[in-house]
Amino acid sequence: MVKYIFVTGGVLSSVGKGIVTSSIGKMLQVRCFKVTVVKIDPYVNVDAGTMNPYMHGEVYVTDDGGETDLDLGWYERFLDLNLKKENNVTTGLVYKAVIEKERRGDFLGRCVQIVPHVTNEIKNRIRTVARLSDVDVVLTEVGGTVGDIEGLPFLEAIRQMRLEEGYENTLYVHVALVPILDVTKEMKTKPLQHSVNELRRIGIQPDIIVARCTKMIDSEALRKIALFGTIPETAVFCSYNVESIYQVPLILDEQGMGEFICKRLGFSERKSDFNGWKNFVDAILNPEHEVKIALVGKYAELADSYVSMNEALRHGGAACKTRISIEYIEAEKFEKNPKNVEILRDFDGIFVPYGFGPRGTEGKIMAIKFARENGIPFLGICYGFQLAVIEFARHVCDLKEANSTEINPNSPYPVIDLMPEQRGIEYKGATMRLGAHKIIIKPNTIAHVLYKSREIYERHRHRFEVNLEFLQTLKKNGLVFSGKNADGRRMEILELPDHFFFFASQFHGEFKSRPRRPDPEYYGFVKACLDKKLGKFKPEF
Repeated sequence: MVKYIFVTGGVLSSVGKGIVTSSIGKMLQVRCFKVTVVKIDPYVNVDAGTMNPYMHGEVYVTDDGGETDLDLGWYERFLDLNLKKENNVTTGLVYKAVIEKERRGDFLGRCVQIVPHVTNEIKNRIRTVARLSDVDVVLTEVGGTVGDIEGLPFLEAIRQMRLEEGYENTLYVHVALVPILDVTKEMKTKPLQHSVNELRRIGIQPDIIVARCTKMIDSEALRKIALFGTIPETAVFCSYNVESIYQVPLILDEQGMGEFICKRLGFSERKSDFNGWKNFVDAILNPEHEVKIALVGKYAELADSYVSMNEALRHGGAACKTRISIEYIEAEKFEKNPKNVEILRDFDGIFVPYGFGPRGTEGKIMAIKFARENGIPFLGICYGFQLAVIEFARHVCDLKEANSTEINPNSPYPVIDLMPEQRGIEYKGATMRLGAHKIIIKPNTIAHVLYKSREIYERHRHRFEVNLEFLQTLKKNGLVFSGKNADGRRMEILELPDHFFFFASQFHGEFKSRPRRPDPEYYGFVKACLDKKLGKFKPEF
């Protein structure tokens, strides 16, 4: 039978449940068990696609076009999986499905209630993922914090699954904060105790407790957690602060968590093989070089807005034995004072990420122009790709008022325009060009060198594209579009052959980047930054 592991969180949100969930999956994987992961998000949005990154971090896109929670990115990176939109379950999605069934008459004659109708829908979605994935273990992370009113139906659903699937096939893991007081330096377990009590009040007794702390908990804290959590001390583990997040499965496994989980679920004893993972972590922790990258964006105050991009850069850095130092710069800083753009001279590379709307666009364009004119390695993603086209049109093609119709609908030179199929769309949710699409790469280009293939599939999330009316003007002035979609009508990759490294893509390569398999465009950018710093005449990919 499929085994089910449920991960809940207490005391406060963002306590690290996603990393613990990913780490549990990795501990099982290195013992040759097949796993998949479901993320439950209690918000009423149907998906994450309509939320501002400041509200909930980046929107992670799956191959099949799902706009999901950023935790799916951690699962994919840690476990090298390609998950689907079904792996993210939200309150909005569940209630929408239940209401549609009620309107269709599926519950005819019945009063539709939270229990059993909503909880049944939740359980069915978890089990559907299990059935379609053909795995040994399904990990389910319940977002939010125990005690949140919106999370109660989900906790009730996983409580029922213990009754239906059996004790031997279900495991509850609770992750909660253990703060250390500044004044006394004491580890305080009381918040965790209250969290466990709240979970028990709902009807769930955790089998494992993971204490989230700045450092390894001491024996007294561990004893208290076990005593008041009503579990043996061997079932208490600590996820403490480490230099690299990729160390977490290693430190938890060293504490015996992997063995405990396998024994508790009745799995036969299997030896773990962390060798490949340890080699990657060693490359992260013991670099030979360092490069400084300026990330010029509009969500720079929240690093989670760019989490997949940050990690893709680090994956590229590990492959180059290079530490990546990222400085987040608000694009509006350059708009307020154009002289501020000179600070970019202090960086080895300039990175312009995704974004929506007009705020900060002129500052990003100034950063792109600075990179192009000063030979600083540049990478642009999605909106960064579009703004690179605008910058080139304005300052090289002499189309002074070139712009995107997203920014200025009345631009005389709309070099970026709304895709034809997007015209007339009123609903914003799940209506962009989403998911993996085929891209054909032009031979004898940087893209071809990096990807080592004529055909790739990459994930997208956009409504606007290069306007083909201006294509010849852009190409005549030296801009090379080295990647196009299958019918050749959509520009996907641009580069400048005479620049040390000037590269941008309409797609999001970061969503397919993995710790030991960095995305080619991010690897290429990091390698170019390093080679430029080392004084080489051109990047050596």
